[in-house]
Amino acid sequence: MKKNLHFALLFFVTIVFAQNKQPKLVVGIVVDQMKTEYLYRFHSDFSENGFKRLMNDGYTFYNMHYNYMPTYTAPGHASVYTGTTPAIHGIVSNEWFHRTLKKEVYCTDDESVSTLVPGTEKEGKMSPKNLQATTITDELKLATNFKGKVIGMSIKDRGAILPAGHFADWAFWYTKTGNFISSSFYGKEMPKWVEEFNNEKQYLPYLEKGWSLLKPIETYNESLVDDNPYEGKLYKKSPVFPYDLKEMYEANDAGVLRVTPFGNDVLANLAKRAIEKENLGKDDITDFLAVSFSSTDYIGHTFGPRSIEIQDTYLRLDLTIADFLNYLDKTVGKGNYLVFLTADHACAENSTHLKDHKYEVDNISYKDVSKDLIAFSNETFGTNLLLKYDSYNVHLDREAIKSKGLDLTKVKQSFKDFLYTKSYVKRVYTEEEILASSGNDQLLNFVFKGYDPTQNGDLYFVYKPGFVEYSATGATHGSPYSYDTNVPCIFYGWNIPKGKSHDKKVITQIAPTLSQKLKITLPNGTDSEVLNEVLEK
Repeated sequence: MKKNLHFALLFFVTIVFAQNKQPKLVVGIVVDQMKTEYLYRFHSDFSENGFKRLMNDGYTFYNMHYNYMPTYTAPGHASVYTGTTPAIHGIVSNEWFHRTLKKEVYCTDDESVSTLVPGTEKEGKMSPKNLQATTITDELKLATNFKGKVIGMSIKDRGAILPAGHFADWAFWYTKTGNFISSSFYGKEMPKWVEEFNNEKQYLPYLEKGWSLLKPIETYNESLVDDNPYEGKLYKKSPVFPYDLKEMYEANDAGVLRVTPFGNDVLANLAKRAIEKENLGKDDITDFLAVSFSSTDYIGHTFGPRSIEIQDTYLRLDLTIADFLNYLDKTVGKGNYLVFLTADHACAENSTHLKDHKYEVDNISYKDVSKDLIAFSNETFGTNLLLKYDSYNVHLDREAIKSKGLDLTKVKQSFKDFLYTKSYVKRVYTEEEILASSGNDQLLNFVFKGYDPTQNGDLYFVYKPGFVEYSATGATHGSPYSYDTNVPCIFYGWNIPKGKSHDKKVITQIAPTLSQKLKITLPNGTDSEVLNEVLEK
């Protein structure tokens, strides 16, 4: 009897220990410019082992949203991984006019570092120094006394650097040379395995083969016809399949790969190589691999969300994800890894397409906005008081205002009144109104969470729904409206229950949820709201 009791107790302790152990590897996947709606629209054409596997065997949040503006790539990646918004983490756009510095800055620029790959000097001077808050990856490094490895990678520099955080072992991003590079922020020289990967020139076979449809044309009935009037051109070529990528490459450079589905494939191959060569997930200390698929964004901007090109890209990405999950099964082991998949923003419909179907919206040129503001200022004040118009921000020339003896508050009000005369403007807020936000004004709340008074403008305005600051073809993003904020969010793998939720969630819940799941310190800027649905198991 005692012997049986002993074995029963031993079995119980073993089970409890197994349930409490950490995942060997966390994989964060960000799909650049992915709308939740794609999970529905392309569902019947997906394989069983990619997106469907994640949804069927994991937990899907279908009503996940961004809770600030602007909904751009750099703020999106930073917000996912810090669990807070641009007002706190400081990445207020991809590139922006910095109010204090009075110059344009790029989100990951760092003049103090150098590239580790010759010939990529401009593309390699990058680091996370502009990111003001810690990431979930930073907290994992601290929690493991820097024994757990953290690697970020993407076609875009910002998609690799910001998720990897301040303490990453490495971040790698693609360049027009066809090489993945890094900077001296991470080390003195590139890892040998990345040099070997670069020497393989994996981009070449894809570019030489070209881009044809993955499936018969009849499959793409969820999209508009090929060569519709709302698509842009690919390197000056008409938007018609098949695409001669070799010709484009020879006339340009290896950057052509970015605007094809194959950028995702090459990145996935690099991710698998990193797992192998860096021994990720091989011991009991949790490692973290942050992967951002950027080609979806380049293609979305060029062709728009209703194009056959974007559908073909997602059908191919589905297969890439299926292959990657299978690789994780074989190398890390089922149940030993935790995956989350989300997006850095979604995407607006092409405004010309909407207008052609009798929705009174339009695409607006930022150059026209700037010209109108300057013309108004000259007519009203006899001089140009606009320092810079940049991504919804109106920066006033405070020195000129002071020298003219004008009242800054009255000048702001004049510009505000003028903007309200424009057909595309929904709301205009002054700095004072933004910082005094009570949270009751929904649009103001979005602006408040994306606003840093040391970096942003004197006024900030919001377009009306459906209006976009972009060209007549393709598509863009940036607004606080659901078409830009609603992104997929799926948790899968280690200790994740099966299920789904249609309750509204916000993107800043992902990082603190991971912290609670891994039992580590919360990122220092987060407001700590979590997704209880994936913590209960």
